[in-house]
Amino acid sequence: MRPRRLPPCLAGAALFAALLLLLLHATSSNPPLLSWPSISSRHPPPPPPASSRFEWGPSRPPSFAYWISGTGGDAPRVLRLLRAVYHPRNRYLLHLDAGAAAEERRALAEAVRSEGEPAWREFRNVDVVGEGYAVDRAGPSAVAAVLHGAAVLLRRGPRWDWLVTLSAEDYPLVTQDDLLYAFSSVSRDLNFIDHTSDLGWKRHERFEKIIVDPSLYMDRNSEPFPSKEIRQMPDAFQIFTGSPWVILSRKFAEHCVYGLDNLPRKLLMYFANTAYSMESYFQTLICNSSDFRNTTVNTDLRYFVWDDPPGLDPVVLNESNYQNMVNSSAAFARRFEEDAPVLKKMDDELLNRSPVQLVPGVWCPNLGKEQMGMDVDSCLKWGDINAVRPGQAGQRLRRFISEISENRGCR
Repeated sequence: MRPRRLPPCLAGAALFAALLLLLLHATSSNPPLLSWPSISSRHPPPPPPASSRFEWGPSRPPSFAYWISGTGGDAPRVLRLLRAVYHPRNRYLLHLDAGAAAEERRALAEAVRSEGEPAWREFRNVDVVGEGYAVDRAGPSAVAAVLHGAAVLLRRGPRWDWLVTLSAEDYPLVTQDDLLYAFSSVSRDLNFIDHTSDLGWKRHERFEKIIVDPSLYMDRNSEPFPSKEIRQMPDAFQIFTGSPWVILSRKFAEHCVYGLDNLPRKLLMYFANTAYSMESYFQTLICNSSDFRNTTVNTDLRYFVWDDPPGLDPVVLNESNYQNMVNSSAAFARRFEEDAPVLKKMDDELLNRSPVQLVPGVWCPNLGKEQMGMDVDSCLKWGDINAVRPGQAGQRLRRFISEISENRGCR
């Protein structure tokens, strides 16, 4: 008997289920990372002072795990972004998708490994995904990529508190000292996820229509294609939508990857055929979970500007947006063109760094503007990695986060 062909929606769900099994398997096996045990360099890093061993706990600053993604040609931007958000307390995982050639991924790993800063060579808190895979932001393959990043970061870093998702088009508006200080004021169980249950036009265009994402089963980035089928809105759970950029607590990240109840997997099956599922998966999961819905703060802490009427992407930011960015109380902004002049202005005035150096802080006290332009390593002497010294931006961000965190839950 000739086998019956599966409808595209069921085929996509089956493929996504297989991808989920591979994702979970990755948490129990060695992740395919381009990392290293011990590296010699032309500029060997100084040994960290004995007084600066890592200390963790409620009385110490928190820690972030950064998932930084890009595509072909983005390696320089990813490296610049890494320098702008680096701190030895954090963990970093860099991923270039199938749009990048293998040579570009190897070049990025080599830049991190041997040509990078003494700090991340010594603390070994930066990894590069060794094998790129297809990702299309319009389909569920983007969700799979973030879940893969979360799984690897959970395995590689046992002590981080929040997962931050960034792309090569993003840039920080505050230093890591500012960010760590601001997040010290709130519970480490909170999740910063922009969300709403007011679906509007998305009800039909996103959730009743069915798409298939070939990036789930092809080795190159491919745009999703629509199915002719229409499905009913679910009644087993309520759909929420919002920004695709999130800051997730470690507990919620563990729930997404390891969750003992069935909701994370059930929603993966549903969103396997949903366009732009990164704008809905984490929102719907957290707002339908009794254990986590009251840990939700309705913001993504990002600054962006939309056209009127809005398009699929926010507008590209430039120097005309600078003052509004500074006054926004956001931690990150997007989108930026590569080497845009406004990025240099942000480096000079907000981060106190040159484009090829790290951001100074208590842990790296010797780095400052007087070194900019010199061919020297960023951190020749290390300070206390368990302390932070915020500036005015950190004070402002701390007040903002404390205020918005008073209103929690999904509405």
